[in-house]
Amino acid sequence: MYYSSKQRIITWLILIMIVLYILYSSNFLLLTKVKKDCSTSIHLDEATQEHLEMSGNISSTTKTIERSNVEEGNNEKEEEEEEEEEEEEVSLDQLSQRQDTKLKHIVFGIAASSNLWDIRKEYIKVWWKPNQTRGVVWLDSKVRTQANEGLPEIRISGDTSKFKYTNTQGQRSALRISRVVTETLKLGMEDVRWFMMGDDDTIFIVDNVVRILSKYDHTQFYYVGSSSESHVQNIHFSYAMAYGGGGFAISYPLAKELAKMQDRCIQRYPALYGSDDRMQACMAELGVPLTKEPGFHQYDVYGDLLGLLGAHPVAPLVTLHHLDVVQPIFPMMNRVQSLQQLMKSVKQDSGSVMQQSICYDKKRYWTISISWGYVVQVLRGVLSPRELEMPTRTFLNWYKRADYTAYSFNTRPVTNKNPCQKAFLFYMNRTRYDPVRKQIIGTYYRFKSRPPYCTWKMESPEKINSIIISKRPNPLRWQMSPRRDCCRVLPSRKNSTMYIWVGKCQQGEVSELSL
Repeated sequence: MYYSSKQRIITWLILIMIVLYILYSSNFLLLTKVKKDCSTSIHLDEATQEHLEMSGNISSTTKTIERSNVEEGNNEKEEEEEEEEEEEEVSLDQLSQRQDTKLKHIVFGIAASSNLWDIRKEYIKVWWKPNQTRGVVWLDSKVRTQANEGLPEIRISGDTSKFKYTNTQGQRSALRISRVVTETLKLGMEDVRWFMMGDDDTIFIVDNVVRILSKYDHTQFYYVGSSSESHVQNIHFSYAMAYGGGGFAISYPLAKELAKMQDRCIQRYPALYGSDDRMQACMAELGVPLTKEPGFHQYDVYGDLLGLLGAHPVAPLVTLHHLDVVQPIFPMMNRVQSLQQLMKSVKQDSGSVMQQSICYDKKRYWTISISWGYVVQVLRGVLSPRELEMPTRTFLNWYKRADYTAYSFNTRPVTNKNPCQKAFLFYMNRTRYDPVRKQIIGTYYRFKSRPPYCTWKMESPEKINSIIISKRPNPLRWQMSPRRDCCRVLPSRKNSTMYIWVGKCQQGEVSELSL
């Protein structure tokens, strides 16, 4: 009798301990307040889930505890689903602009010369957006102006005669230009996050400026730009320097620190050549490195930019520069007209302009390289994407020598030593948006130059007069990991017209031609 009662007591004690453990592990006794607000701590929920799994194993002894655990398991599952949804929302938000920087937060400081103003102001008109973009043109002396020209505010730079300048090859104007950011800061504009520096012959793709700067925390010190295309220039000046003609951005807090010390800084470097190396010297004293973005283009080259623009890096096109010393980017047009032509594509899909796509016409054994919004190149035979990603040497380096070792990137010859593989060029002629198909339809016409004699027994792209490219706008492409778009040759009823689709690559899609 005594033994049986003792056994019952032990059994009840065990059951009570199990129930207390379950209640404790389920946070009913100690963490009821925290339990009501599941979203306050992800780590707490993970611990709760582990305890519930343990209690679920123990609770198999009774049906009531089983039912309570099932209910709590369902609740926990619902909570986990809610948390997953919240995590998805966060990840989607992270995919969008990490900083909510907009065009209104960016102020452009443009260094200009009164001697060249009548020519260079036409470049500024191409990209400037009146009543949207903010900025100032800094000149060395007064110029004639007209009302409603669609230009930024014009100001005269401050006196720099007190600063030393001893470089015999340069010009004192470098001192004035090096202070553009500081002088723009001192105007006291409100709600500024970034100062964007450029020359009067710098062409900005404004939407892409916003895309790039949105990646960075404007409350921190940032100096954003790129090097020269010329290896010799980078060696002579610095690979750590952002070239001013290609444009560079300085965050507002960094501009404030720069303004405090810049006048003292530039006095320490009287022998430097230009404005951008003085700026980099001050950045070095502040301890701020260059954050490189490959879409800023100094273009220290001569000749034809086709090779560079036809194989643009997988990055947004942000700037173009030195347009006075290179050929117009579209044939049969002057420089301003060719830039206006390019802006037609920028208006349709600024994030995709100049982005390369590579595909193959399997029936005719052709290689196709597309620089969207600009040019299509069709070549006989098969060239690998590894080759096509390299710019063709349609240009000379800054010292006007045909020296392929003088560039800071890989290049390749125009025809690969075989005249049959010279590219047939189709330049963008017109573009429009089709609201029904929700696609941009671009028409590219062949630039009719005499092709070289070819002995290959295969169909010639010379028979094609026009190429129609269809593509959906993709304003969010740079909020994902960088990747080239894919392209596919579509069926065509006309022998003289080729149809091509360009867009985001599907899963498993590769730019290849099986042999």
